[in-house]
Amino acid sequence: MLYLSLDLINNSDKMGNIQRPKMLLRIYSLCVLALDLMMLLVGICYAILIAVYRMFRPPSLKNLNFEVAVIVGAGRGVGRELALQLCQLGVAVACVDINVETCIATVRSARQLHGVCKNYQCDVRDKEAVARTMNLIKNELGDVTMLFHCCGLPSPRTLVQVSSEVKEIMDLSIISYFWLLDSVLPCMRHAGKGHIIILSSVAGLSNGSSGRGTRVPLSTAQFAVQGLAESLHMELRHSNSNISVSLVHVYPFIVGTEAAKDIRFRIPSYFGTMSAAEAARQILNGVRRNYAEFSVPGYLLYLGHVLRILPKKASFMLRDLLDTGVDFA
Repeated sequence: MLYLSLDLINNSDKMGNIQRPKMLLRIYSLCVLALDLMMLLVGICYAILIAVYRMFRPPSLKNLNFEVAVIVGAGRGVGRELALQLCQLGVAVACVDINVETCIATVRSARQLHGVCKNYQCDVRDKEAVARTMNLIKNELGDVTMLFHCCGLPSPRTLVQVSSEVKEIMDLSIISYFWLLDSVLPCMRHAGKGHIIILSSVAGLSNGSSGRGTRVPLSTAQFAVQGLAESLHMELRHSNSNISVSLVHVYPFIVGTEAAKDIRFRIPSYFGTMSAAEAARQILNGVRRNYAEFSVPGYLLYLGHVLRILPKKASFMLRDLLDTGVDFA
């Protein structure tokens, strides 16, 4: 009986010796978790305060002298105006477009402003054509440090006409990015800096389709562009490279010289149109401030965030209120 009692005491001591380190480890883990959560909360509050402060005191505009920019879709619209304004800022611009005539017209206008600008005909859906064109740009202008992708941005004309084939839309709006990035990223890493500007419709803020006809492929492509920008931003952030990514949401009807007759504005004072030149100016302002994400006009970014957090029925009601006839947001 005495031996049995001693065995029980010894076993209980052993169990206590085993459980004490486990308990200490749990307490330590809880302390680490509490500290991490506290640091996270402080970081989030600080980020919110900085964001609010930057709304009233935006960062200063960075100098773009001696940058080399590639503008895909520079033949007309926003791409054309971006090329002209970048030339005025001292940027060497490579205008890339499948339509050589409009591209040459853009280059002529840029050269009248005494800018360094060259035209390149390329179908960005063709991987080999993109590689050849980018190598030619590198040889003639130097390492590419800025990339603007404008050709996948829907215009009012494309939104009210019959949609193209799904594969054509995806190749132009999404797949072409990968062919361009394969050639551009090595140049930016070699130069030690870079800025990738991804233009998207506000359809990227909330996946949806238009109210007239089917625009699901267009909306899906623009929604995918946002995912590409976020993934690219995270990859470059973890690689500690000096390459920035800006995702720009552009209201489809905001560039309005070619707005079609059947596009209606329920609240015209808030959802009117602006010129391509003004849209390009706002885009460059955001790019020169290194904003990771912004919209043209600016308030649409916050409207998109509200649509995301609202219940589906409520978001549909808000879309009905802001009805444009060809609702893409």
